[in-house]
Amino acid sequence: MSLIGNIIWFVFGGLIGAIFWALIGLLLSITIIGIPFGIQCFKIARLVLWPFGSKVKIGEFGVGGLIGNILWIIFIGWELCVFHAVVGAIFFISIIGIPFAKQHFKFAALALLPFGAKIS
Repeated sequence: MSLIGNIIWFVFGGLIGAIFWALIGLLLSITIIGIPFGIQCFKIARLVLWPFGSKVKIGEFGVGGLIGNILWIIFIGWELCVFHAVVGAIFFISIIGIPFAKQHFKFAALALLPFGAKIS
């Protein structure tokens, strides 16, 4: 199921989403201050490319991760979390869209607290 889901996801928007996240990561990495945020964008880009079969574990961050998550939430995290939660809710309405809704809920959690999150 995860291979078929990843192929469908890739064809219908996963590649575009991953390219978007990678470009944002490159732009953020131009400055030294933005490098940690760029790394988080690259982490999200990898997950957006092939989300099925991956698990996100939120937490396990230190003081630096806490500060990074606070800044992330203030500037972009809450908007991304709301976006993915709404898209997930829309997908959840149909039976066919439930697997894709679960992926968007996974993205919502990661978009809120990316620092210290582990993707396996």
